[in-house]
Amino acid sequence: MTLHDLNCLTIEELEKHAATLMDKQTRDYYNEGADSGSTLRENITAFTKYRIRPRVLRDVSRINTSISLFGTTSSLPLGVAPTAMQRLAHTDGELATARACAKYGLPMGLSSFATSTLEDVAEAVTSATKQEGGSGERIPQVLQLYLFEEREHSRKLIQRAKKAGYKAVFLTVDTPMLGRRNLEIRNQFKLPAHFEIPNFKAQGDENGGDAEAEQEAGAEVNNRRREQIKGKERRKSEAGFTRKDGGRSPPKGPITFHSHAANPTLSWERDITWLKKECGSDMQVWIKGVATAEDAQLAIEYGVDGIVVSNHGGRQLNGALATLDALPEVVAAVQKRIPVHVDGGVRHGTDIFKALALGADFVWIGRPVLWGLAYGGQQGVELALRLFSDEFRLAMGLAGVTKVEDINKSYLVKIDKSGFVARL
Repeated sequence: MTLHDLNCLTIEELEKHAATLMDKQTRDYYNEGADSGSTLRENITAFTKYRIRPRVLRDVSRINTSISLFGTTSSLPLGVAPTAMQRLAHTDGELATARACAKYGLPMGLSSFATSTLEDVAEAVTSATKQEGGSGERIPQVLQLYLFEEREHSRKLIQRAKKAGYKAVFLTVDTPMLGRRNLEIRNQFKLPAHFEIPNFKAQGDENGGDAEAEQEAGAEVNNRRREQIKGKERRKSEAGFTRKDGGRSPPKGPITFHSHAANPTLSWERDITWLKKECGSDMQVWIKGVATAEDAQLAIEYGVDGIVVSNHGGRQLNGALATLDALPEVVAAVQKRIPVHVDGGVRHGTDIFKALALGADFVWIGRPVLWGLAYGGQQGVELALRLFSDEFRLAMGLAGVTKVEDINKSYLVKIDKSGFVARL
């Protein structure tokens, strides 16, 4: 029997609790969309345009919610999407999320700009899996990657992820420029001095420089770096720019999200080929941020292993399609040649069901996990995952489905603006 948290029975209630527990800067950073936030809102409301057609008199006494993913079994067609700087929500940050994922047997995506190292997160998953009585075999983990203009930074990260056992790289492709987030601008958002982005600590992180260079420069530089970490001084980072002569000056200084994540030079021809070579046979290469049939077709032509239909949680191009609205044309273009996943706006187990019925192979959630972290650390994330799990299993049973692979568009109708229902 499921133990309910009587103070928090839905993801909507979880969001409200988290709002009171986060400081304003963190709440605004996590929850804001680009510009007016219309795409963020439509990611959520897109699900309301569909209704489920339940079938009855089917034996649903044995429901199997699991699927195969990256050669292992996921207990649900659901994973935790990569979101940056999780220690802003709770002191355990990504480690708490990893342990919760291990408990529920769900895959986790790790942001390049995590506030925990990719090695520590991998170890947290392994340890938590053993504690749950398993064999120690890790649930699959993927590394979200911003491919920097200076590729050496990204190359080192890929090599570390390989060594740590990550199954795939999810290349974020919808950030050639950073979307305009007005609250972030107004708040002058910066990572607090007592946090760091440790995945780049040896390469030049938000709290300062290149470790090898420091060793060569001697104790005086090291002392100055310690002062920087205390927040008394920080080296400046500069975003890249296109010069008047048409050349390109790459970002400079310590690696930060605002200076290095955006890369307007990304291209199919050069970067996908390079990334596939770097990952080799150890990690799959996926692209995260596809929203059109044309780009889905190109993804197949360039040999990527999978697609995540995403608009960066509504944080990039405001006025873009909601991901659920973009999903059908991507699915039609791919024709099951590679997997198609989707994220954005998922707030209930029935949303997972609807996305799968529209052709998605898997669904990722982002903000609800952050709200869970703020609410109660690992236990809060477990609560969020439990809510989705219970709701999805109930949706399957009441719709008359016992296996995930049997969910298809025959279980949905769409409601137009006039309120008329149409079969898909």
